[in-house]
Amino acid sequence: MQMTEKRDVLIKEWLKEAATEIKEALQHDLEVEVKSRANDLVTQMDRKIEKELVQKINQHFPNDLIISEEGFGDHVSREDFEQQTVWFLDPIDGTLNFVLQNENYAVMLAVYEKGIGKQAYIYDITHNKLYWGIKDNGVYCNDQPLPKMKDLPLDKGLFASNSMFLSDQQVSFNAEITKRAMGVRTIGSAGLESVELTKGSTVAYVSYGLKPWDIAPGLFLVEENGGVVTQFDGSRVDLLNTNPTIMATPTAQKEITKLLS
Repeated sequence: MQMTEKRDVLIKEWLKEAATEIKEALQHDLEVEVKSRANDLVTQMDRKIEKELVQKINQHFPNDLIISEEGFGDHVSREDFEQQTVWFLDPIDGTLNFVLQNENYAVMLAVYEKGIGKQAYIYDITHNKLYWGIKDNGVYCNDQPLPKMKDLPLDKGLFASNSMFLSDQQVSFNAEITKRAMGVRTIGSAGLESVELTKGSTVAYVSYGLKPWDIAPGLFLVEENGGVVTQFDGSRVDLLNTNPTIMATPTAQKEITKLLS
């Protein structure tokens, strides 16, 4: 079995186990803490799921490195990223939704080898839909292949963003972007927003500051299915830092980048 296939089998098993734990946790009171601000939350399940997944990765792939949200991973230098295999892990993407809505959250994993994306997984637990892809093999929802994204402009589809993009008073161009689109949507999960784009339900998703674990899985799936992912100035996303990020169809990305400049 090739390494990619071995990882694929294990990751899918691990995500199913994590989903079961998370669903069971919703039957009880969650332990919730505030991190950087009032709407930046972490629960005991974020930490528990991340710790368990990190342990599993370390057990089966002891030479690999891990970049993760809650601190159980490794410190990864640029040299490490460019020369080794690095996993990106977000145990619960959309924690605020998880706590307040009990839906619209996901577990996310991605694997990059020497800086190149090899495979990624975004598990929409509420709807029992696993979106995944392997390099040069397309993107799937559970076992069904997704059609390639259509290269639509802003005025032919929906524009998605996080709430900060819509509320930041320093930004005047957001109104112009939203006026050009057919409508605006926001879910509150970067992973699920990237899934909506990947499957063609939106034409763009823009966020001011996505962390590496927020970006890496969606970046892989979007690009694998025909989209593009850049920073606001059109440059490549840096997976070792926070990025102002555009995920979009090629045409919509050019439109948005022009407006942002």
